[in-house]
Amino acid sequence: MADFGLYGYQEEVVERAIDGENIIIWLPTGGGKTRASVYVAKRHLETKTNAKVMVLVNKVHLVDQHYTKEFKPHLGQSHKLVKVSGDSEEKDFFGLVVQSSDLIICTAQILYNAMINTEEAKHVELSDITLLIIDECHHTHKESVYNQIMRYYLERKLKGERPLPQILGLTASPGTGGAKSLQNAVEHVLQICANLDSAIVSAKTYAPELKEKVPRPIKTFDIVEKRLLDPFGDHLKEMMELIQGFMDLPPDVKLRECGTQEYEADVVVLEQRGVRENNRVLAQCALHLRQYNDALLINDTLRMMDAYGSLEDFYNTKFTTAIDGTDFFLVGLFQENQVELRKLAADPRFENLKMAKLESTLLKQFGPAVQSKGILFCKTRKTTHCLSDWVQNNDALQSAGIKSAVLTGAGNGITYMTQHEQVDTIRNFRKGTLNLLISTSVAEEGLDIPECNLVVRYGLLTNEIAQQQASGRARARESQYSVVAQAGGREVRRELLNECLEELTGKAITRVQSLSPQDFRRKIARLQTEEIIRKKVSEKQKVEKKSKYAASSVQLLCRNCFHPVAWASDIKLLENAHFVNINPDFENNYKVGGQVMLPKTFEDWEPGCTISCKNGQCSMNWGFQMKYKKIALLPNLAIKNFALETPDGRVTAKKWKDVPFMVEDFSFEEYCQNVLHDFLD
Repeated sequence: MADFGLYGYQEEVVERAIDGENIIIWLPTGGGKTRASVYVAKRHLETKTNAKVMVLVNKVHLVDQHYTKEFKPHLGQSHKLVKVSGDSEEKDFFGLVVQSSDLIICTAQILYNAMINTEEAKHVELSDITLLIIDECHHTHKESVYNQIMRYYLERKLKGERPLPQILGLTASPGTGGAKSLQNAVEHVLQICANLDSAIVSAKTYAPELKEKVPRPIKTFDIVEKRLLDPFGDHLKEMMELIQGFMDLPPDVKLRECGTQEYEADVVVLEQRGVRENNRVLAQCALHLRQYNDALLINDTLRMMDAYGSLEDFYNTKFTTAIDGTDFFLVGLFQENQVELRKLAADPRFENLKMAKLESTLLKQFGPAVQSKGILFCKTRKTTHCLSDWVQNNDALQSAGIKSAVLTGAGNGITYMTQHEQVDTIRNFRKGTLNLLISTSVAEEGLDIPECNLVVRYGLLTNEIAQQQASGRARARESQYSVVAQAGGREVRRELLNECLEELTGKAITRVQSLSPQDFRRKIARLQTEEIIRKKVSEKQKVEKKSKYAASSVQLLCRNCFHPVAWASDIKLLENAHFVNINPDFENNYKVGGQVMLPKTFEDWEPGCTISCKNGQCSMNWGFQMKYKKIALLPNLAIKNFALETPDGRVTAKKWKDVPFMVEDFSFEEYCQNVLHDFLD
């Protein structure tokens, strides 16, 4: 192993994997888990007949990172390696790619899609793989795609089916699963071990070497006092009180403190209640209260003008039409106060003190003659863009040589990044063209930048796993880990709690490792059996829920104006992803807007225009048209924009998987026959 460049602690943690055991390697971020897994893969490929290794990751940018920095340099000369992500053409014939390769690095979703796909060129069986490496394996729980793959594995194991791949999990922290007692934390670690069918190993003999090679950053709490005067926030709260008075809250409704996540949860429930009870006053006022609460949350974290801008954007672009007196009141209230709100938001005397503290924290590490790299972690995509604008328009930060960019999750929409944008941003940060990433949690895990010497957590309330992952990004000697927060605030309390939970995680792992092999296997077998039973019960309950109503008995209503627009039986599931309305008469209920632009192309379809409610002045967004196989122009609907009128009353659903009726698969052949029939008639 020495000629491979492994440290003693890495050699220690891979020994059982080399012997063919299923294990989880637990090493801190920066401890070289990936390098250790490369060595295991190398030995596996060299010693096992017909060996095939698959490396699963949970973030797209890690596919390229692991391939380029770790696996290809050490295995590329002697073995055929391939990397596959959502943008790769190889995903369309993934089964053939797996057959012709020695080692495949891909996102877990791609493997899962291949496992359930019946087309020979795309299908992959777990038995095709001899070693399955699962990066950030603490995500193997509940309904994560990692756990869906491992449930498939466990079902076959419990039936006695073979062969099955050897499992190698990698994690910096399995966490406590929300547990605050040692007994429950031990149960959580055992559950992760059961889900992965693996024992958990860590450095023991070489623990001092690990501590020396992977130093922890210097942690500071950069605390600010609560601002004494906040006339902008106070004005928002007064407007919220007026809305609450107008909506005549039901006696059983008690809203918690505004400007908190709890208040947001309360008004979300209130909007749903308004829809169910056909009370548009309640539903619309709750919807607007959420926007004001969001502005208060932004005001607490960012600039006052960012908070004002979020409200202005809602009323100027997203809420452009009024249907009845409720809308006229809500729009009028904002317009009457708009000038005053803008004036207050522009007054520097009352600006958020956290922003000044964040500026000083950054300036301690950055300067014209200082070579620093930092990551600023914040909660939402909106926050990253607001902070990016602030950095780029801040003279002091620009003079210090800060070159920043946003890093958020991949997806569709203005605030999302494409996979290529993610990769380019990380590459530019690694080579120094950028020196500050302003990131959501997407960069907490796996980002390999050894020289990063500053991590700032700003406005975050996360668990101990996210905290450890973020802290581990600061890998340079004497690096800094800063928490910018308000004195006595929830961020500080959560950070201190997470420190306790991190310690509890270590104790729980030690307790699990101290179990005898027989006792460990017995406990794991019990948990695995319970997991499979739990999954079967859950699937049965889902089927029962889906079968609650016949689709022909459920009507879809516009979520905004409550106008009935379609029957659920008109909805079909296209390519296991899109819910489209195939009734040609449906087009009488919507109007067509602008062309939808998506950051990537698709094999069988392309986006058309947005569609919105045509009833009166409603204009509620419903989704967009999609052109399928260059023939069918189908309305692709988002269920969150509709209410469901069932035989037992009105309900709402956030996602299509939550609807209480079965949706049949779309038949392109049947669709074409119907169109042709209508044409001939």
